[in-house]
Amino acid sequence: MTSVKAPSESPGWRKSFASLVLAVVCFNLAYASPWDWATGVLIFGYAFFLIYLTDQPTVRRAFYFGLAVGFGCAAGQAFFFVEIFHAAAIVLWLVFGFWIGVFVAISCGCIRRWGKPTALWLVPIIWTGTEYFRSELYYLRFSWLNIGYVFSNFPGIAFNGIGMYGLGFLVFLVASVLCFRKFAGKARMGALGAGLLALLFLLCFLPRTTQPKTDSSVKIAGVQFEFPSEHAIPEILDGALAKHPDSAIFVMSEYTLDGPVPEALKNWCRKHSRFLVVGGKDIVTNEVYYDTAFVIGTNGETVFKQAKCVPIQLFKDGLPAARQDVWDSPWGKIGFCICYDLSYTRVTDQLVRMGAQMLIVPSMDVEDWGRHEHNLHARVAPVRAAEYGIPIFRVASSGISQAVSGEGRVTARASFPGIGDTICAPIQLPERGSFPIDRLFAPFCVIATATATAILLFLEWRERRVGSDQIVRQPQNFDSGSPGGAHLEK
Repeated sequence: MTSVKAPSESPGWRKSFASLVLAVVCFNLAYASPWDWATGVLIFGYAFFLIYLTDQPTVRRAFYFGLAVGFGCAAGQAFFFVEIFHAAAIVLWLVFGFWIGVFVAISCGCIRRWGKPTALWLVPIIWTGTEYFRSELYYLRFSWLNIGYVFSNFPGIAFNGIGMYGLGFLVFLVASVLCFRKFAGKARMGALGAGLLALLFLLCFLPRTTQPKTDSSVKIAGVQFEFPSEHAIPEILDGALAKHPDSAIFVMSEYTLDGPVPEALKNWCRKHSRFLVVGGKDIVTNEVYYDTAFVIGTNGETVFKQAKCVPIQLFKDGLPAARQDVWDSPWGKIGFCICYDLSYTRVTDQLVRMGAQMLIVPSMDVEDWGRHEHNLHARVAPVRAAEYGIPIFRVASSGISQAVSGEGRVTARASFPGIGDTICAPIQLPERGSFPIDRLFAPFCVIATATATAILLFLEWRERRVGSDQIVRQPQNFDSGSPGGAHLEK
């Protein structure tokens, strides 16, 4: 891309490689432990060094540095992809890295076209736009490695005010001010950086707003079990009932059943006057099905069912749900997400719009995928519960099952692999859920990022065209000794 306002001091290869390594190290350390929030602050270092890499002499070089950072972050955290996809894991790490490269490349284009003082404000918007797009809007969307999930267990983070994408915006805004402060006046930028840190503190660490509670509460129990045989399930439920006799709803994981609900489970619900939520298959044909959460009532009939909205890409995971609905239960409106669905705000937003007062999430995380995969997945429920202010009860086949309050606190948790473990928690339903501000702001950032990219490409195309026209129109110098040259001199 043509340089219009070329940076005066673009970093050399040595500083760029050092920044690349530091960005990868900071990211992986920030995600190292789901419970040690002290290391999570290193995500600011990741943002700072990634922004530092945007100041490259060419957009192409910036893209490759961003790609390398993204690949290192994905390989460091999603190494369990090797167990699932084998050699193809490298391709998936590169897909994640591609979007980090896109962010660095677009930001570099903004710096070279409009200068660092302007790019300072564009960088956090571009980050939020690319993060939201790659997490929610295209086929290979994957949100587990987002900035917001680093803070899933930070004490006092008010996700219900700003949301996970809003928190990522604030992190990159602070990092952008710190990285580019000397190009817009040190004193002014220093004061602005201090002000933004204060704003971050106010938005993130003020007491969380709590949704008004109803008088309705229900006790729910969940059982972790991976692919149990159908005839053993009633016995498993008997054991859970003996441990938690006052629970009204029992939950088992996604794909507990390899088909529809058998008569034995319906009889169990009739016998014990309990509700059962269980994952199975709603068969369309022999090979086509919906991955479904079935709700069996105390009369033994299926009173509600919800199919999975976002089947896992590259897996045989059924058809996507044709519609979403909420269960109008005796205690209030309950929404259902099937495993991966909880990772997508466009799925959970719709349930909250429909009045869901809590979410039940049957999940399947295979034991062979390892502890780290389970830890990453366990970051999602606390963030999502805190964003909406509604409780979430999540049961995974081999852990880590969780009961999460509307404030995002984990009130009950089962271990990994924990086959046969049970969790139980009383759930008091709020009157309603609410939405954080990033649900409006993040889509705007996608549009703004696409617009900035289109402008950069148009300006580049126009300059190339003008340059080529000038070359064509430039008079040629002919040798007077040639036949043509002698004629032109006359």
